[in-house]
Amino acid sequence: MCGICGYFDISRERSPNQKILEDMADTLIYRGPDSSGYLIKENLGLGFRRLSLIDLEGGSQPLYNEDKTIVLICNGEIFNYLELKKKLIQQGHRFRTNTDVEVLIHLYEEYGLDFLNQLNGQFAFALYDYREQQLILARDQMGICPLFYTIVDKFLIFGSEIKAILAHPLVKHEVDLVGLDQILTFPGLVSPRTMFKDIKSLKSGHYILIKDYQVKVTEYWDLDYPQLNETYSSQPESYYTEKLQELLIQSVKYRLHADVPVGVYVSGGLDSSLIAAIANKLLPETDIHSFSIGFADKDICESKYRDILLKKLNFIHHNIWFDWHEISKGLIKAIYHSECPLKETYNTASLALSNCARNNHIKAVLTGEGADELFAGYVGYRLEKLRNSNLSANKRDYSLESILEDELRLKVWGDENIFYERDLYSYRETKLALYSLELNERFTEFDCLNFELVNPEKLRNRHFIHQRSYLDFKLRLSDHLVADHGDRMALANSVEARYPFLDINLVEFTKEIPPGLKLNNLKEKYILKQTARPFLPQEIIEREKFAFHAPGSPSLLKQNIEYINDILSSDLIKKQGYFNPATIDNLKNQYLQDGFHLNLPFDIDLLIIPLTFGIFLQEFKMPDLN
Repeated sequence: MCGICGYFDISRERSPNQKILEDMADTLIYRGPDSSGYLIKENLGLGFRRLSLIDLEGGSQPLYNEDKTIVLICNGEIFNYLELKKKLIQQGHRFRTNTDVEVLIHLYEEYGLDFLNQLNGQFAFALYDYREQQLILARDQMGICPLFYTIVDKFLIFGSEIKAILAHPLVKHEVDLVGLDQILTFPGLVSPRTMFKDIKSLKSGHYILIKDYQVKVTEYWDLDYPQLNETYSSQPESYYTEKLQELLIQSVKYRLHADVPVGVYVSGGLDSSLIAAIANKLLPETDIHSFSIGFADKDICESKYRDILLKKLNFIHHNIWFDWHEISKGLIKAIYHSECPLKETYNTASLALSNCARNNHIKAVLTGEGADELFAGYVGYRLEKLRNSNLSANKRDYSLESILEDELRLKVWGDENIFYERDLYSYRETKLALYSLELNERFTEFDCLNFELVNPEKLRNRHFIHQRSYLDFKLRLSDHLVADHGDRMALANSVEARYPFLDINLVEFTKEIPPGLKLNNLKEKYILKQTARPFLPQEIIEREKFAFHAPGSPSLLKQNIEYINDILSSDLIKKQGYFNPATIDNLKNQYLQDGFHLNLPFDIDLLIIPLTFGIFLQEFKMPDLN
């Protein structure tokens, strides 16, 4: 994984500035501490910071084709590059390096933009074709690698992180209020929104083509579940478990490939345990380093199950103990690297985990994100099944508030029966109580429900499990769990996170699995648990689903920390103008009461976003509202 950046004069009249390009790349040093590379030619400037994992000596970028008419910078990995490279060599292409991403250049030469559908990897790249005079920016199907861009004064400016874009002197620091409202409403930001006005996040499975003075964004892949009238093949359960085992083994094998040691995160849960067990099976003689984080609070510590697993694996294990008082120490750094406010504090623990990996000379780790979204792993899937049973029994509420809620769901999701996280209509009143009087008056301008979040056609006429999976994939996974929580917290310490459950071949196969094998009689991830039986102890497979939540703002307030008190002070809240000081004060008083406790995830920590938003404003020198 690396950091890329650059800018391109769409008008073809100006040449980029070397100093500006270097300043942009310097903001990404922790993403690529091993080397740097630059290109300035005609109206294009490219900057690159490298974290070397494959072809340590010869994989520097930018990379070129044989006659240097195509140039590439890429952040990420192409896991099926050896198969692609073999085919391309047979077709007459000559490779200069042994690095994985060079296949992108030759695939483009051979297939044009259709080559994106051949890739199995996590990537974000910029490719320029001098013959066609076109620039292509693309992001992987799952959105694992970030890519941001803006257009200012006919310059298209892009980077792996927004910091690189902000380093360009033409770019202003302004808050995107729609982005703030998204974070208040959903698990996190939703591409193409960011927290910075006019700076966009390229959506997962999309590319940008800049040609003939025009900028066009195109989707090349999406998670498209079968419609209700489509039938599943009548296969026995064993067919699905055997195919999943095959795909998971191949996926882990791909992601263990590197010219440096690859480690594994192990929590004690089903998903990370299964990935670790497969890695051990594939490399039984290799000293794989594993990493976990332990907590003094026994109610949330999973060490019991983790230790059961580790006794069966040949790993060099590293466990770090995380005291909740350390949250306040790491929160500012977490916000800086996330580039957005957060709804939870666990990113601070993720930072500590990646720091442990880096201190043990591990530059890449396998992690278990993605299984809950693809195999109905969250409690919401069970609750949704019960809710659908009530709807089928005509137990429907026809109050005025219910009618207004249905209207809002129809507008947002294209289906009044889709429920996601909470009632949208009633929660709107909560948000208005948090916002300042001025933002109340302007609310319709930035209400995130007035802007498209997902493609409603991908929800229409789908099974409710697939509807929720699609929403989790779009609203939780791509821009939160593998973005601010995954990519950013790992690469803050120069560690690449790899996600075997997000292998494109595995994801495509999950669409073929009948919903009843994902949630079977309220048993979540049923088919994945059956798949895991040859690899894992019974105790891990059958353990009750564990929903981890780190302490939030009540815990931080009770520690009486100076900078947190300052950020949530009435004077500063009033000066900034985004939130209502009286509401913030009332919440502080409530959260400080003896015995007060939030029942996460069912209760909402209403102070954590004003707190982390205040840190965000300070870290990125954002202006007050007035």
